[in-house]
Amino acid sequence: MIELYYIEDDPDIARTVKEYLERKDFRVTVCTTVAQARQALHTRVPALILLDQNMPDGRGDSLCRWIRSNWKELPIIFLTVRGDCEDIVSGFHDGADDYVVKPFELEVLYSRIQALLRRAGNASKRYFSCDGIVMDVERRMVSLHSSEILLTAAEYQLLMYLMQNKGKTVTRDSILERLWDANGNFVNDNTLTVTMKRLRDKLGQPACLKTVRSVGYRMEDTI
Repeated sequence: MIELYYIEDDPDIARTVKEYLERKDFRVTVCTTVAQARQALHTRVPALILLDQNMPDGRGDSLCRWIRSNWKELPIIFLTVRGDCEDIVSGFHDGADDYVVKPFELEVLYSRIQALLRRAGNASKRYFSCDGIVMDVERRMVSLHSSEILLTAAEYQLLMYLMQNKGKTVTRDSILERLWDANGNFVNDNTLTVTMKRLRDKLGQPACLKTVRSVGYRMEDTI
């Protein structure tokens, strides 16, 4: 099932679009404020964003620029009234991929979504996100609040494994087996301790990276 975030403060429009797209086998999360959208994106990156221009706590184009600073390839479609079209078209440099004018036919929106996903692929498989830490798998890049963090290969693989299992406790043995022993490189338990310490230091001692005493580690959202 493909996941979308729909950032829209009109409950009637949001409900209509959500119900229609869910019948098309999408999972739709509605965010009614910019703040709610930011928090949702810090937790999980969807395949595509549907974005209204006028929100109660900010403008869609400003949110679009923020999204682009963190997730450069995440597809974004503006859903906007005709009076805002000039701003949207001239603001494509802010990162929007397409726009649909309200009122719109649901079938038209669906076809635009399908076309954009065919071009862009599923961004949710490319990005991992937790409390402001973002991993771009294709670019092999890690950022913290939009600033790039340089990791060693071991630190990167450790973070990737934790992100892939976000919300689950992974044992130290499973980490050692997955990241080192599977490649035929035996290392002792202290190597993991040192690598984890360096990773935490580089990420600013994040609250989302937890130690489960005598077992292992768990990455989970705290904001």
